[in-house]
Parts: sequence; C-alpha cells; structure tokens
Amino acid sequence: MRMRPTLSWTPPEDLPPATTDVEPVARALSNGGVLVLSGAGISTDSGIPDYRGEGGSLSRHTPMTYQDFTAGVQARRRYWARSHLGWRTFGRARPNAGHRAVAAFARHGLLSGVITQNVDGLHQAAGSESVVELHGSLERVVCLSCGAFTPRRELALRLAEANVGFEPVAAGINPDGDADLTDEQVGDFRVVPCTACGGILKPDVVFFGEAVPARRVQHCRTLVDQATSLLVLGSSLTVMSGLRFVRQAAQAGKPVLIINRDATRGDPHAVTRIALPLGTALTTVAGRLDIPADDEAAAQTRQ
Repeated sequence: MRMRPTLSWTPPEDLPPATTDVEPVARALSNGGVLVLSGAGISTDSGIPDYRGEGGSLSRHTPMTYQDFTAGVQARRRYWARSHLGWRTFGRARPNAGHRAVAAFARHGLLSGVITQNVDGLHQAAGSESVVELHGSLERVVCLSCGAFTPRRELALRLAEANVGFEPVAAGINPDGDADLTDEQVGDFRVVPCTACGGILKPDVVFFGEAVPARRVQHCRTLVDQATSLLVLGSSLTVMSGLRFVRQAAQAGKPVLIINRDATRGDPHAVTRIALPLGTALTTVAGRLDIPADDEAAAQTRQ
C-alpha cells in the first residue's frame, strides 16, 4: 500500500487569535522592503484548489512522491496520464486579484521579492518579476538521465500524439496539476521518453519526499536577510520548505505577517494573522495605499 506523505498539522489551543484588520500589512508595505512568501491559497480564486483548506485536495488525493515516481513504471504512467489531462485545465488558469495585487505592490517598489511555493506560474502571468519558484514549475520538464530541459507544451503535444482518443472525465484538479482519475481511466496510457537520450522525464517540480535544491534554499535565505519584513499569503506553513523562512525572519527580529483564513504553523512567529480571503484583503490594502491593485489589463496573458 502506498503511504500518504506526512503533511498534517494539528493547531495547538494556545495559538494567538487572528484578526480582520489589514492595517499592519498596509504599514509594512508602506515602509517597503517586504518579502512575499505565497502558497496554494493565493491561487484558489483562479480555480486551482489548495491542499489543506476547506475542500482541500489532500482530503481525496495522495500527491505523487519522488520515491514512487522513480521506482515504478506504473506510477509514472499514472502520474503522466493524470498530469496530461490536468495540464489542459491548469494551463488555462488566469491570475486573480491576489496575484495582481502582489504585482502592483512590486511595480510601486514596495516589495524586495516574491517566493512562491506554487508551481502554476500565475505570479509571473500577473506581471511579477524575479519570482523564486521554491518548488519549481510545471511549465518545464527535465530528463532524470541527461538533465535536458524542455517546455511542457512540447511534451503535451507528444503525449497527445501517443495517446489519441485519451479523453477521460476527471473528478477534479489538484494544486500540483494532477487530475483525479481512476486506474481504469488511466488504462494503458503511453509515457514518452526524453528525445535526447531516451531517459525518464519528470516535471521540473519538487515532489513530496524530494529536497528543494540547496542553492535555491540559500537564495531564499538571502532574500529573507535582505527584507524588512515577511508577508505570508495563503500558506498553512505545514511543511518545512516554507516554515523555515518564517522562523528565520522571526529569529532575526523581522516582522512576520500572515494572511490566511485558517490557522498556520507559523502563527506563533507572526505579529499578526489576518483571517480574510486573500483577494479581499490585498485589494483593501492596496486601496489604503492608493494603489490600483486589480487592473486585470495590466496582467500578462499566458502564451
């Protein structure tokens, strides 16, 4: 039996209470130098569910682990069938008010950088630049043998050609781009190899059970060191990949501010947690700063 990744966290009873007052975030942004750390919650309004919120995908979906993907042909067949179908929906997602607000803050010089745990590319599509994709991106595919990178859209065409007529109806889509399919729906889906060496292809994302590249982690730590404060958007901070930066900022005496409707593992380190929908909260903050934050025309459309 495949074990579920250890991803749960039970909030203690003594967590500090949340608020609905966005003024601390407005003050921090007005001072500039704010580093944003975003999670799956910022993309829910774009039609991509989160992992742990109400209706989160972990209630029905076990994410692919690196160990499973590399160990078995059947696991890779299941992953690529589900991911190929999910890519059609995932690739059509558009930035929402939260992404556009972050891009607007950056355009007005209020941010020192953006780190995202998401693999959807929506921050960049909204106009944010120099985004650090902590867990990689579904836009790229890497060969595990020769290390060659190719665009995901090229792989999508190859998979479509190899699986003519593959049109199952998925029960849902997940934050990692996976569609919910049964083994029967996966059937004998054909996986294609690397065109350069015939090796195994993997999306350029960090699977559960796989380490974030050390250089990327160090770059993020440097960004935390350089920031005046850390603003967490839509992350439960359950796993260490994001929580370590919250702890680093707090230990350095930098204010940590969190906007997330549910309690997070970083709450004990934060000066405030604002329990509001992200789009609402960030648009309100932008209004207080006289910044037009939800200009959809300013967002870049994905090619």
